[in-house]
Amino acid sequence: MAQVSRAIAADETLADRYTWTSRLVVVVSDGTAVLGLGDIGPRASLPVMEGKSALFKQFAGLNSIPLVLDTKDPDEIVETLIRLRPSFGAVNLEDISAPRCFEIEKRVIEALDCPVMHDDQHGTAIVALAALKGAVKVQDRDITALRVVISGAGAAGVACANILLAAGIADVTVLDSKGIVSSDRADLNEIKADLAARTNPAGRTGGIVEALDGADVFLGVSAGTVPEEIIATMAPRRSSSRCPTRTRRSTRTSHASTPRSSRPAAATSRTRSTMCSPSPVCSRVRSTQAPAASPRA
Repeated sequence: MAQVSRAIAADETLADRYTWTSRLVVVVSDGTAVLGLGDIGPRASLPVMEGKSALFKQFAGLNSIPLVLDTKDPDEIVETLIRLRPSFGAVNLEDISAPRCFEIEKRVIEALDCPVMHDDQHGTAIVALAALKGAVKVQDRDITALRVVISGAGAAGVACANILLAAGIADVTVLDSKGIVSSDRADLNEIKADLAARTNPAGRTGGIVEALDGADVFLGVSAGTVPEEIIATMAPRRSSSRCPTRTRRSTRTSHASTPRSSRPAAATSRTRSTMCSPSPVCSRVRSTQAPAASPRA
């Protein structure tokens, strides 16, 4: 061990080869936006972070440790990760409430020389776009011609809107708890104001009823349910498609056993992404292989 330490002291880049640093993902949370539970604190959030670490190991072959922080201060969270940087190779931010999560992610990316992923944003958005691409392929539709409605303007909703816009979908409408995120609203924070400037090209106002009328796709990434009669107002079937596309990522119990006439057509809740292999964290961290032997001093 002393020989390895002396070698790394002489050349710090050897730490990536001879320690677990380059193959260790740290799952970081302050416990402010856990599953559908909300702000439950760092200790109560630890089981979720432990579960995510287990998923990294099981499905991506990466070592991972949970790190829950007893602070909500973005400065303290960023500073903590800067100080701990020699101990890990990638950061997976998890269950940090919006809009703080956007600032924290941006600052951590700028401060650290390693992959940084905010699962609630990147993981959810990747899965949503993949599902939508599969749906339009089956239905022989042009993805850029779709009109998409997203319920939820937190971390997941904003990221989903961004990735769909980047994929060429021009007509994206986002709703928060007060209705359609539109430029005429005076109550928007900086993140939502920016989103309003890039979405809702038709200038729609109102709530879920107005947003879903004639829409092709409904993506639910917020708590609550949407009645079947509102879903029925979405775009009618076309000759090249089977039905409008409803993308649901929910932690709620399925309504499959409930009679169709009495259950909502779509249930939505706070999303949970468990993607490992496609993530920027996994793909970059796994590129460093373990050495066959220790260096000689």
